Amino acid sequence: MGTPKTVAFHTLGCKLNFSETSSIGRQFTEAGYQELKFEDPADIYVINTCSVTDFADRKCRKTVRKALRNSPNALVVVVGCYAQLKPDEIAEIPGVDLVLGAAQKFRILDYIDELSKSPDKGMVQAGEVKEANEFVNAFSFGDRTRSFLKVQDGCNYKCSFCTIPQARGASRSNTIESIVHNAEEIAEMGVKEIVLTGVNIGDFGNGTEVIEGTKPKKEALFIDLIQELDKVEGIERFRISSIEPNLLTNEIIEFVADSARFVPHFHIPLQSGNNKQLQQMRRRYKRELYADRVAKIRAVMPHCCIGVDVIVGFPGETNEDFLETYRFVQELDISYLHVFTYSERANTPAAEMEAVVPVHVRRERNEMLRILSEKKKRQFYEQHIDATKPRTHIALMEGKNVGGKMTGFTKNYLKVALDYDESLVNQLVKVEVQDFAAIDGITDMMLLANQL
Repeated sequence: MGTPKTVAFHTLGCKLNFSETSSIGRQFTEAGYQELKFEDPADIYVINTCSVTDFADRKCRKTVRKALRNSPNALVVVVGCYAQLKPDEIAEIPGVDLVLGAAQKFRILDYIDELSKSPDKGMVQAGEVKEANEFVNAFSFGDRTRSFLKVQDGCNYKCSFCTIPQARGASRSNTIESIVHNAEEIAEMGVKEIVLTGVNIGDFGNGTEVIEGTKPKKEALFIDLIQELDKVEGIERFRISSIEPNLLTNEIIEFVADSARFVPHFHIPLQSGNNKQLQQMRRRYKRELYADRVAKIRAVMPHCCIGVDVIVGFPGETNEDFLETYRFVQELDISYLHVFTYSERANTPAAEMEAVVPVHVRRERNEMLRILSEKKKRQFYEQHIDATKPRTHIALMEGKNVGGKMTGFTKNYLKVALDYDESLVNQLVKVEVQDFAAIDGITDMMLLANQL
């Protein structure tokens, strides 16, 4: 028997991409391939791309060059959101041999056997995005501590700045029965925490049951899913990756507050604290509803971690508009921000809008909110420091050794640092937090802790 072929993967973008890369990797392993690190010389490199982050083309080209430096004769396959949106452009990148769209990427092995190194343009297999109309199971494994479990894909929302519906298609979901089975399988692997991922997970249930001649009917709601997952033995924690404010109901918030396994951590996209921008973005709520969601969470979970997405520099955003967003976020009792500088996306309504904000102004606004985020995060962390009576938490510890320390996260997403002890990796450890930690090589905010 000959030496097995080797494959390596690189993922750009979101947790959903990581879950799908991991599932594609298992397809290769089951077919007899040996999976290597991306830095190793491999026979095949698979690059899973993202269209949300800036400079998708540049990042894709850089990753292709890196792969070919590792192994000049390797086959290079590009999949993911950017591959669906710009397949022909990617095929022109020197060294790319195959580009697979949203409906084709999970059938990658069907194309690999017939693939040969292309001296010219790579082969494109990317149909219309409407062909991506089935839900494909995916979850990540490899990080012993947590797994990203895909429960939903695609989006029916038409936000004016977003290309995700063009890249991933309509909203569709797995069944509760299948997701619970996946969670049980992940538990058997020894993983302690599952992060639920999707494009719009609050819209869970779309496309799970199709009755001939009718529109897809919702098999269940997101609340039904998390109620069933809460019963899964072996998983200590479930974390909700991101959920739209208009889909984050009181029932979901109250369930998490009383849950045995769902942790007090919500990430809720805001995008703008100005109702004019929200309307132009075609978001499905006003800022008043967002403030109400935050207030509800704080009422039942005062210690909850709340993360917020904000876009700055959207077309038509005046300085007064931005300052209104800034003040709104400043007054919200939230824990941290993810700040995105608006960038034009082809074939989106926002790209055609007037009153374009100069790039240097967008960057200035990003910096202002980034500094505000650091202040918010520090305030959140300071609530858990008490010199007279140190606070105790349970942290799930991770394996990396940096400067003799190991880090982990509490339920409400406080990052803590302990003296490194290999026996504590992937363990839930009772810790006593002391004060802010400074560790060489780590710039993240964290708290120094002692094991109890």
